[in-house]
Amino acid sequence: MPAEHDADVPDVPGGDQELWARAAAGEVAAFGELFGRHASAVWNYAYRLTGSWATAEDLASLTFLTAWRRLGEVTLVNDSARPWLYTVTANLARREQRRLGRFAAVLTRLPRNPVVRDHAEEVAGQIDADRQLKVVLSAVAKLPRAERRAVELCLLGGLSTAEASAVLGIAEPSVRARISRARTRLRELLRDIGARVGEEF
Repeated sequence: MPAEHDADVPDVPGGDQELWARAAAGEVAAFGELFGRHASAVWNYAYRLTGSWATAEDLASLTFLTAWRRLGEVTLVNDSARPWLYTVTANLARREQRRLGRFAAVLTRLPRNPVVRDHAEEVAGQIDADRQLKVVLSAVAKLPRAERRAVELCLLGGLSTAEASAVLGIAEPSVRARISRARTRLRELLRDIGARVGEEF
């Protein structure tokens, strides 16, 4: 993740709920502390949802812009802002994927130019990792919606099942059951296309 996301912010003590309330009251340093606590996690979550560094950067920025604009409207349900931030990021990612889908449909109707190989993009390790992530994301997209949301929050986003249950509004055992079913489906989907299955699945 780019270095600016790890920039030092003033040492402002307090839990996320307290910081959120103080930021809503106009305390910029409190919002800076929230950003410092969660920016890297939000960026990583956005990257895992999209498989694109640039898109993850944009989504992370938009997530915190949304948070800043809605400080006075939102009350955190627990002492972590991360579940709410992840929900915003996931919604933005789905909107971006729909936009890209429409753009791709337009491109298919345009005449194609000869492809010129770009040697500058031959960073093999990163390209392989990006391709592998896109394969996994493609498999995740094929899951039933309920299982997909649990996977996005827990396996891709790193939330606990308790935090995910609060976001989804269901009991924690139901979250665990959805993740278990999703893991089985994902292993089958990834095995069918010959992809490597990571330990997280």
